[in-house]
Amino acid sequence: MGNWQDNVRRVTPYTPGEQPQRKVIKLNTNENPYPPSPAAVAVLQAADGAAFRKYPDTDATELVNAISEVYGVSADRIFVGVGSDDVLGMSFLTFFASDKPVLFPDITYSFYDVWAELFRIPYRQIPLTENFRIRPEDYMTENGGVVIANPNAPTSVALPVEAIRGIIEANRDSVVIIDEAYIDFGGESVLPLIDQYDNLLVVQTFSKSRSGAGLRVGFAMGSKMLIDALKAVKFAYNSYTMSTPIIQAGAAAMRDVAYMKKTTAAVVATREAFRPRLEALGFTILPSATNFYFASHDRVPAKVIFEELKKRDIFVRYWNKPRINNHLRITVGTDAEMEALVGALTEILAAY
Repeated sequence: MGNWQDNVRRVTPYTPGEQPQRKVIKLNTNENPYPPSPAAVAVLQAADGAAFRKYPDTDATELVNAISEVYGVSADRIFVGVGSDDVLGMSFLTFFASDKPVLFPDITYSFYDVWAELFRIPYRQIPLTENFRIRPEDYMTENGGVVIANPNAPTSVALPVEAIRGIIEANRDSVVIIDEAYIDFGGESVLPLIDQYDNLLVVQTFSKSRSGAGLRVGFAMGSKMLIDALKAVKFAYNSYTMSTPIIQAGAAAMRDVAYMKKTTAAVVATREAFRPRLEALGFTILPSATNFYFASHDRVPAKVIFEELKKRDIFVRYWNKPRINNHLRITVGTDAEMEALVGALTEILAAY
């Protein structure tokens, strides 16, 4: 055997939540419990098979124009990709080319350190406070970039806009990425700040509030300089990343603002209704501006609860990691799913 293995890049990959292939109550990957916009579904059902003969529009013009209309941002300040993971990964590759460390929290979306390792970007994870909050002043130091999920995941806590503004103000010489995957469930977007700061990139996704985790559509908005840089890297890597039907369905879903607001309101209503019921069972839950809870129990270890729920075909998310190994991330499902969860938890906790 030769020594080709010495030249293989080795990384520890991101670990997604389990995707069971049987019918379960799935509260582990923060999917929206409601279907996508009927307008998007209609586009997919009517897709012309003959269109697959041709390459898709590399600029995803129809989708970009829809985003432009809804958000009031000019098309040349919008970048789209195959889910926000694609957009964020491309952003790491594009903007973090210095020798200085990129800063992001120690407890946050666990793809950030994976991308940093993959692209050999120096980074430093800033510890959250004891009550899992971001301290803005921790990011006001020399760096090669800043990435903050707001609201943060898995903690569900949102920073106010003015706190983020302070971080951007202190980092005019580096790119600040705000990952707003959950913003439509209760946070306040920093999107208006892109008119004031040419180093701010705001990233959002169709996976959560638009019920499109399977569509794989994400987008970023920022200054034309940032977007041009992203496009240059994308087209140097792979120009044809999004299929024609997805571009069209994504545009339809984006324009159906009323449906998005209706389903996110339903999720928020369920989140608020079931929070006191979980607390009555002994859970401590952080304030949530997302479609999930970050919870720990006062008596029973999180791992035990996770495993017992799984035996009952109810899946939640558990990480065996320092600081959060006694917490569960629980996606807010339908009222019926949450009733089933409360019933199962009542039974499990009674046994301990």
